[in-house]
Amino acid sequence: MIDGRPALDRAGVAAHTGAAYSTVNHWHRHRARFNFPEGFLHDGREWFWLDDIEAFHIAHRAAKRAELTKVDRRGDSEDLIGSGTAARVLGYGSYRNLPDTLYNHPDRVETLSDGRVRRLWFRRTVWAVADARTGRQSTGRTPGTTGARKPHPYADDPRLSAAIVLLAEADSTGRDRRGLGVALAQQLGITERTAQRLLAAACAPRYTSSG
Repeated sequence: MIDGRPALDRAGVAAHTGAAYSTVNHWHRHRARFNFPEGFLHDGREWFWLDDIEAFHIAHRAAKRAELTKVDRRGDSEDLIGSGTAARVLGYGSYRNLPDTLYNHPDRVETLSDGRVRRLWFRRTVWAVADARTGRQSTGRTPGTTGARKPHPYADDPRLSAAIVLLAEADSTGRDRRGLGVALAQQLGITERTAQRLLAAACAPRYTSSG
């Protein structure tokens, strides 16, 4: 509270919006492009008014939704697909348009005879990355799909990829994992307890060993 008004530093902006700390820096560096609020100094530190950040984030998410491609929800969630098919599922014209959060975290990797690497994802992983673009909460498995018995309660939950992405971003930027539960809960519109369970599932060896 500064002069009776709530304010956030950059780490607070990241926690409040559910964005990575590096993303907040990007917004600030290109604030004219993103209409990111101007900060102010108080006791030698940079701060942002909470209501300004909330207004920015609402407008930013609305703009992002307007830019989103239409996602192809057809097919079995357990299908393993390559980069070209993943791009088509997301509505992109080329695998080169795949977001780094997906491209750099394949569910499986195959080494071809010529030494090239082929990245593969479950269709549900691609859907989860698509849903994470808007913070959409999954309504469950795609109708008509079947799968093997789940190794843990969140194994087939599309929200799991959002947790994996958040952990990967935190590790790549050196961000403390404490507070990620709050960030994930805000991002997906779920309770913090559920978010913590998703993060714990994302730390399981089958997920941390890939990519």
